[in-house]
Amino acid sequence: VQLQASGGGLVQAGGSLRLSCAASGRTFSSYALGWFRQAPGKEREFVTAISWSGGSTYYSDSVKGRFTISRDNAKNTLYLQMNNLKLEDTAAYYCAATIGGEVRTYDSYDYWGQGTLVTVSS
Repeated sequence: VQLQASGGGLVQAGGSLRLSCAASGRTFSSYALGWFRQAPGKEREFVTAISWSGGSTYYSDSVKGRFTISRDNAKNTLYLQMNNLKLEDTAAYYCAATIGGEVRTYDSYDYWGQGTLVTVSS
């Protein structure tokens, strides 16, 4: 599976952005998918994940209620709707795919896209 993230940019605090992650490969729907982020000088951290069917979603406490993950298996695309963005959301955002394991754990993921940068300004 190859992943390509897009949709990052500069946004004011309180604003919204939607990230997309386009995947290649016929087995896209077999994978659970996640978003991680990495701010400058910090470790990569879990943001949110979604099961292969889309029936289960998982969020970090820091984004719960503000971010929404979704997927369209017919389009091989993962989405992240980010609302009410805060300065601390500034980071490179990475999409990733895993065939199994704990979705909140970085090491569980088998495939990674390149990052897309989100910058939140005051």
